[in-house]
Amino acid sequence: MSELRSLVSVHDVMPGTLAAVETLCTTLGAPHSVTLLVVPGAGWSESALARLQALQAQGYRLAAHGWRHHVTTIRRPYHRLHSWLFSRQVAEHLALDAEGILALLHRSHAWFADHGLNSPQLYVPPAWAMGSISRARLMADGPFELYEYFNGVFDAVQGCHYSLPLLGYEADRALRVPMLTAWNQLNRWRAARYGWVRIGLHPHDCTLRLAQTLSRDLAHYHQAVDYMTLRG
Repeated sequence: MSELRSLVSVHDVMPGTLAAVETLCTTLGAPHSVTLLVVPGAGWSESALARLQALQAQGYRLAAHGWRHHVTTIRRPYHRLHSWLFSRQVAEHLALDAEGILALLHRSHAWFADHGLNSPQLYVPPAWAMGSISRARLMADGPFELYEYFNGVFDAVQGCHYSLPLLGYEADRALRVPMLTAWNQLNRWRAARYGWVRIGLHPHDCTLRLAQTLSRDLAHYHQAVDYMTLRG
């Protein structure tokens, strides 16, 4: 088998996390193979935008990551359960219907060009929760080429889904350590079969409980490529 390839993304890029993101990027290196997931509606100042533009100029790919990355109201039982078990208050798609999700997607996409940044090809919903919008609707009316789900990446141009294992390291609570350890062990096994793995990072992961595991995985899965490489 050829060397296993990885898709490396840094979630939750917003003004309040920029310093941690910049530190993490220094650790990662290879900017052309790292995708930064930007939260457009997070209140970007001119100075914060300049730092984001500098990261893009260095070669980091930018993708859209929701709008505000936060919800204030949870109405549906599924959203409440999802929030308690996994996403906390960030899965904003789950608070919207299909029309609301589509409006958010277009608003998120437009923000980049409006602020002197490259228009992104990839969209990653907060907590990978796409919500109640069909893939057919994304293909017909969505502004992005690729959409990342919890179980893989959907290509809205070619109409195909890439099932891709996912590794995570956001062990900011003790309970998350055994859960993420077991999850990552399963997905390393899956990655060996698929030939691909996604490494989903958060700004402070290098200071959390799985930092050593993260370092080992980054060294092992060092053949990082851009998301568009999925098309072959």
